[in-house]
Amino acid sequence: MTSRFHILSRLAPRTLRGRLSLVALATAALLMTVLTVAFNAVMDEHLQHQADDELRTRAAAVTTTVDTSGPRVRVLETVNDRLLDANVWIYAGTRLLEKPPTATIGSPLARAVDRLAAQRKHACTTVSGHRPVRLCSQPVRGHAAEATIVTALDLAPYRSSARTLLLGSLVLDAVMLGCMYVLTRLSVGRALRPVRTMTDQATQWSAVGSDDRFGTEDHPVELARLGGSLDALLDRIRTVLRHEQQLTGELSHELRTPLTRIIMELDWWRTRPRTDAQTRATHEVIAEAAQAMRTICDTLLDDARENALGRATAPATADVVPVLDRLLQHVAPPDRVETTMETDAQVLEAGVAPALLERILSPLIANALRYARSSVTVSARRLPGAVRIDVVDDGPGVPETFLDELFQPGRRADTGDGHDGAGLGLPLARRLARTVGGEVSYDPGHAPGARFTVSLPAG
Repeated sequence: MTSRFHILSRLAPRTLRGRLSLVALATAALLMTVLTVAFNAVMDEHLQHQADDELRTRAAAVTTTVDTSGPRVRVLETVNDRLLDANVWIYAGTRLLEKPPTATIGSPLARAVDRLAAQRKHACTTVSGHRPVRLCSQPVRGHAAEATIVTALDLAPYRSSARTLLLGSLVLDAVMLGCMYVLTRLSVGRALRPVRTMTDQATQWSAVGSDDRFGTEDHPVELARLGGSLDALLDRIRTVLRHEQQLTGELSHELRTPLTRIIMELDWWRTRPRTDAQTRATHEVIAEAAQAMRTICDTLLDDARENALGRATAPATADVVPVLDRLLQHVAPPDRVETTMETDAQVLEAGVAPALLERILSPLIANALRYARSSVTVSARRLPGAVRIDVVDDGPGVPETFLDELFQPGRRADTGDGHDGAGLGLPLARRLARTVGGEVSYDPGHAPGARFTVSLPAG
């Protein structure tokens, strides 16, 4: 049974057009079979009625030659007597008066005629044999005598006509099924052509994250529904591609600083021979930078994975003060810039993981040190149910015309300021803060300089 199913599945058409055409062909074949059988059954019945009508007409003509007015049945001679006697039997009761010259007494046909005449009523029957014959009887009743006329008709011409009709209908069915199959394939192929075109376009658009969409206007209902589904799928693919590009940019942005430290330490160590203590210090710096790179990768990848799964970040706490100390120490400020940290408590816990808190604050502190003229102040204080961290510098601040694009990925206020950043730090900080229920904002009313505020849930 299983092997037969596999054979049938292999024989089935592979294309939707072929399958639809085959289904249409099977349905039409079934319908035409039913119609052909019904048509030929009706035609057989019609031909039989024609034969019976012919026999009754002949019997009525013969009746005019039978006299039943007296005590005995008499057969009158007429001009066309020979024509009327052809295939006609006349009985007086059960006694045979007249029979066709070619009829043989005792033959199957003669016995059938005797049985039919014995019924003495209107009746018809078919005698099968080398050539089928149709028999009909008609009684002729008088006052004192009664006769029965039996007429016979060769059914071979009628059967031949029926076979010709059957053969013609089968040939017509075959021609119609062939034409219908070809037309169905052409029609289905034409109907599916827009689907194939939409599929090819969707494949091209999804590969490059295009903004083009199918829409639902000027399309049939089915294609409009398909276009809506493909548009939703393209939107999801574009979102995935955008997240992938964003993650790649954020990783490259965050890894740039520790990688630069590694390269600088190696270049410094290679310039001239170093003592063992200096070599160990270089190794420690490189190991620390490598560990920082690993922490950055784990933090961003975990955040991307959790966003993809649609679940919140696992609850954690971090002491804000040590994280700020570490950031201010590792991001070496220029000689002209003085850094200050202000807190209102020795222990100030935020409801985020330490690595995530570092990734949120690092771009803000790095930007403040980069653009400050003389000082950078980082302050942290507790609020009801939250922790607020302000990063303030006395630099030029953010241009007013750039405020709307400040937190958009890849945007920079001044691309010619000598800084090779990609404009991803601030968007990354805000995105990470929002994943834990926090926020990163800019105070446009602060002057001089710039003030960025990080609000995080308290631990």
